[in-house]
Amino acid sequence: QVQLVESGGGLVQPGGSLRLSCAASGSIASIYAMGWYRQAPGKQRELVADITSGGSTNYADSVKGRFTISRDTAKNTVYLQMNSLKPEDTAVYYCNADLVSRSGAYLRRGDYWGQGTQVAVSS
Repeated sequence: QVQLVESGGGLVQPGGSLRLSCAASGSIASIYAMGWYRQAPGKQRELVADITSGGSTNYADSVKGRFTISRDTAKNTVYLQMNSLKPEDTAVYYCNADLVSRSGAYLRRGDYWGQGTQVAVSS
């Protein structure tokens, strides 16, 4: 069984910073990519940033230059450093992992999600 556990959300003033963390645990054989999505009230979930096993990164245009995604492969952990936060960044942030899990002799590739962490940007 695979679990993604997020931490680091909270309330911050406009212009402030937050750092989100997401640790993947369980019977993991390999991780192809990890990333962050967000969902604001009344809106669809959208990609914020992701990072591949090779270190390639991808960002939504709305966060380029403000957010930085990084990864500690030894800890199966992904981070999202968020700077210059704006009220429109307010959302529930979800961690995602594209990985191969191990069940006995079997390997299975799947998409896993964390439970979400709230980020609120307000004065």
